[in-house]
Amino acid sequence: MKIGIANDHRAYNVKEKLKSLLDSYDIVDYGCFSSDMVDYPKYAFTLGNAVINKEVDLGIVMCGTGIGVSIACNKVKGIRCAKIDSKDEAKSAKEHNNANVLAFSAQRHTEEEIKEMVDIFINSTFNTAPRYKMRIEQVEKYEETNEY
Repeated sequence: MKIGIANDHRAYNVKEKLKSLLDSYDIVDYGCFSSDMVDYPKYAFTLGNAVINKEVDLGIVMCGTGIGVSIACNKVKGIRCAKIDSKDEAKSAKEHNNANVLAFSAQRHTEEEIKEMVDIFINSTFNTAPRYKMRIEQVEKYEETNEY
């Protein structure tokens, strides 16, 4: 599994520690590469495009709250970024929403907690029951046409 990871300056230290915990995966780091202040959209867009272009199988984005990067990632057509805070949400992000990017708060979670949630997400599968498929299709249709 190839995982893309991106962050802003407030999540730089967490990302660096998390990369070593995720050593069983092939990690591609899309930045930022220091704790110097940056604008998070650039990194979120870069990661989102890497997921869409199949450079990586899954994306992880982090900022201080996880909110900004999740909003930015979801502007990339085809990205379903879930800002999650628990193991249950990690499981549901995949099973119910077929998320392809996970967003985390670097202030709220330890690297170990994030790794646990990533592992749960990776080991979950999208539930193809009609109700879940229909909802994903509705989101995709709206993304294309602005109609539901």
